This record gives sequence, structure tokens and C-alpha cells, in this order.
Amino acid sequence: MTPHPAAGTPATDTRTAAAPAARPARAARPARPARPNGQWKIDGTEPLNHNEAFKQEDGGLSVRQRIIDVYSKQGFDSIPGDDLHGRMRWWGLYTQRKPGIDGGKTATLEPHELEDEYFMLRVRIDGGALTTEQLRVIAGISEDFGRDSADITDRQNIQLHWIEIESVPEIWERLEAVGLGTTEACGDVPRVVLGSPVAGIAADELIDPAPSIAAITEKYIGIPELANLPRKFKTAITGHPSQDVVHEINDVAFVALEHPELGVGYDVWAAGGLSANPRLGERLGVFATEEQVPDVWHGVAQIFRDYGFRRLRNKARLKFLMADWGPEKFRRVLEEEYLGYALPDGPPAPQPTTPGDHVGVHKQKDGLNYIGAAPYVGRVSGPTLRAVADLAESAGSHRVRLTPHQKLLVLDVPDAELERVVGDLKALGLDANPSPFRRSTIACTGIEYCKLAIVETKATASSAIDELEKRLGDLSHMKPLSLNINGCPNSCARIQTADIGLKGQLITDDAGQQVPGFQVHLGGGLASDDREAAGLGRTVRGLKVTAEQLPDYVERVVRSYEAEHEGDESFAQWAHRVDEELLT
Repeated sequence: MTPHPAAGTPATDTRTAAAPAARPARAARPARPARPNGQWKIDGTEPLNHNEAFKQEDGGLSVRQRIIDVYSKQGFDSIPGDDLHGRMRWWGLYTQRKPGIDGGKTATLEPHELEDEYFMLRVRIDGGALTTEQLRVIAGISEDFGRDSADITDRQNIQLHWIEIESVPEIWERLEAVGLGTTEACGDVPRVVLGSPVAGIAADELIDPAPSIAAITEKYIGIPELANLPRKFKTAITGHPSQDVVHEINDVAFVALEHPELGVGYDVWAAGGLSANPRLGERLGVFATEEQVPDVWHGVAQIFRDYGFRRLRNKARLKFLMADWGPEKFRRVLEEEYLGYALPDGPPAPQPTTPGDHVGVHKQKDGLNYIGAAPYVGRVSGPTLRAVADLAESAGSHRVRLTPHQKLLVLDVPDAELERVVGDLKALGLDANPSPFRRSTIACTGIEYCKLAIVETKATASSAIDELEKRLGDLSHMKPLSLNINGCPNSCARIQTADIGLKGQLITDDAGQQVPGFQVHLGGGLASDDREAAGLGRTVRGLKVTAEQLPDYVERVVRSYEAEHEGDESFAQWAHRVDEELLT
């Protein structure tokens, strides 16, 4: 028997020590079930947030009759919250920002603290196509109810402000009497369909998209089946080789091309969008005929309705589903579950060879002319729109078009009237031969009216244009650079796809004070005559400018490009290539 060692004496037993007993294996935890995304075809239709609940309880289309019967008679205070901040958007109505509330309070105040008892009203103009009679009606509404306000948006709509709820039924009557309306101009619905501003008239057009736009809007806009989508759904269709409808940043888009075997039809794109999480659309690799466009559109819209993410509002755009699925699965689901037939493979549309803003004087295929003119960043007025209608009619024209670049076109102008119409448009603040910066600058509504905005945009952009025209007049030979100015991170003015994109925020100036300013994005762009494919801008860490410094910064970076670029290198190519020091 081996004796135990004395206390404090180390054991000297040299036998191999027994291995310690193994602990019992811990049972594997069951995988935590994935949280549902609110995809109706996968998770069921039970609402997972308040927005989804109020839409199911009572759809947005239903509020129209309450506006007519109750709210217009009992006034602003009679409108309950879910109608005021939710359902009324289905009819183009948003409360506008109360004057005098600075951008620092945008994220800290509740909606009712930010809003005024007036509305922004968005008139839906699919394809941007208006008759002079319709334009005059919009002008009259602006003059009678909107304090002369009117903005041409980059979605081919016109927005009016200072609208009182008491006036809305009469406004609808006036619009609908001339074939216009506000149905689904906002809300979780199919928004306005962007269409080529030169549809049916351009000499080099491949196909007229107007019949397809009409087929979609007449059949599918304002129907309950598509009036409860996860969030907004944007559409673009063009038959023009300039690809003039910013198709890469829409939820569904159709771009005309000539298939080598099947003739003229459309290349189909899906799931583009910007905001705080930008993602360019994807080609589905299919070819759609003109006759198939409404069905394909409807199929993509139904995919969004049935599979779109509804649990979180900031993930409820089609681009997030595309990121999860990829274009191959998206195409397969579209064909197998919604179309019931396969679409043929198709090539991409060729790179544009001309600018897509249509500014200037251009010959139509019927021998007449259209004139594309630039206001200051879309800002016009009721009296201006009325004067445009009168001017067009005085030249024998009865048609105008709005563009996705905040521009206005007068169609059907005879040669003999060109000089007069161009001159009279300029006198109205609509320039058919604008400076490069006036031509290529767009801006969102900004803090003047928008409850989400942090900084002012329209006046800032207009004053910057004037200053840059003076400072950079010696560079008039240079191709216009796009300057897009947005009042918040939501990118209504498409900041990530501009040569110079400016995202509004409060920044600290040299004196240590919080002032309105912008985060700078550089070198973004969509497919164009000098860019083969779309790409997002470059963000230089810490590169911010105050609103006051904006002209100084733009002048500096443009002159740096002019001095340092190589050969025919574009601004976007240069901005992505060079060291940060040249961009600050």
C-alpha cells in the first residue's frame, strides 16, 4: 500500500495520472427562430408594425370620401392621426413643415410639432405629359389655393403648397375635369410612372412608351389589389436611346432596344433605389415586347406586394428583396409564379449617345420642334405655368412635357416661332440655353416645406448657380457637371448618382457653431453619353461644406479637375481615381 505523503510534502508517484472526467456534453441550443420579415407569402399577413396595421384596418384609398364629407367641412383639427400622417398620402397630401423650425429640431420633434395646418399637394402626371388646358388648370389651383407655389419635381410631377383641407374637394373636381388627379401620388403604392418626355415625337425614338404607360395606369392605379405595398413602388419606361428616365434607380424599368432577332422591345430592370441605403437596379436579362410590358410590370409589383419585407420600414423597399434573392431567382419567381411563361433572354440596351435632359431646341419627327427649358431647380409658380400655356398656344402648340431632371418642354413649335418662343420662355425664367450649372443642377424641396429636411435647398442651389456662372464662365467648354442638392439623407434629389452630390446635415463651422451644410459625394452617375454604366458616388471621409462655402468648394474641385484630369477622362472617373487631397 502506498503511503499518503505528509502534509505539505509533494507527491512523487510517477504513475500516469488519470485523465480528468470529461464534462457531459452540453446540449446544443436550438437555433433561435429567425424573426419574420413580414413577407405575406412566407410569414402570413399579420401586421408587424403600426403602419401595416392601419393599412389593413382601413386602406389608404378609403380616406378620400372622409376628406370630402368630413374633414373639408370640419377642418384640420377633425383629422385623426392615421389619416393625417398615413392614408392621406394615398391622395397626394402631406402636411408641410411649419415655418421657423430649424433643422436641428427635425429629428427631435414629433410630427405634430413639426407640421403646419397646410398641405403639400402632389399632382400625378404619368409620363410628364400635359396639355396646355391641364397646365392652365394646375396654374389656377396654384393661384387660387397655393399662394402661387409650384415645383416641377424629378418625378415629373408638380407639387403645390399652402393647400388647406377645406379646398381639397374643389381642387380634385378641377383636376379630374381635365383628366388629372392625385390618386396614389404618394403612399405605399405604385407612384407616378416616369416616361420619356419625348414619347411619340422624337425623330430618333425606338418605340413610343405612351401606350404602355396608359395600359398600366388605366388598369392598375387606384385598385385595392395594389394599394397596400410594403412601401413606395417606382416605375420608369423609355423608348428613347438617350435612356432619359433614370431607369437604374426605379423599382421596375423598361428600356427600349432592338433585339437582333425579335425586333424592338424592352430590356427589363428591377429593384433600384437610393435613400440612405443606395442600390442600383439589376437587369433581369429578359426581353419584353410592348404587349408584355403591362403583365411584366404587374408581376414585379405583385412580387413586391407578396414577398417584400414589411416588418421594418427602413427595409421595406424592393432593393432589399433583390439583395436577398439576386436577379436569377427574381426572374424565376416572376416567370413561374406570376407570368406563367418564360421571357426570352435579351441583351442590354446600348450606351446612350446623346444627353437625356432634352434641353435646347430639337427637331421632331413631324418636322415641328420641341424646346427644352430649365427653370432654377424646378421652381416655377402658378402665374409662370399659366404664361407657358398661353405662350405655347400662341405658337400653335397645345402640349408640354415635364422631365425627370426638373425641366419643361414645349412641343410642336413651328420653325417660324422658335426665336420668339425661346425668348419669351427665357423672360419667364425658363432658359433653353442655360449655363452648364443651371442646366445640370437639381434640388429637393428642402426645409422650406419638408418635415424631414435639415437644411434649405432651393434658394441655396439657385444662389450657388448664379455664383458659379460668374466664377466658372471661362470653363463653358466643359461638359455640364451634375450638382444634386438634398435637404436630408433620403436622396430625393439623387445625390449618390451625381457628379457632385450634397446631402444636407448640420455641421460645425470654423467658429465651432452648428450651421447648415452638406456631406459631399463625388463621381456618381447614371448611364449617359459619357458613361457606359451607372455607379454610385465616392464619399470622402470628413468632407463637408457649409451652405455658405458651397460655391467656393464647387469652384475649387471643378478647377482641380480641369487642371488634373487625363485626356478625355470624365469628372466621375477622375473623382474616383485621384487622392483625397485633390477632392477637398
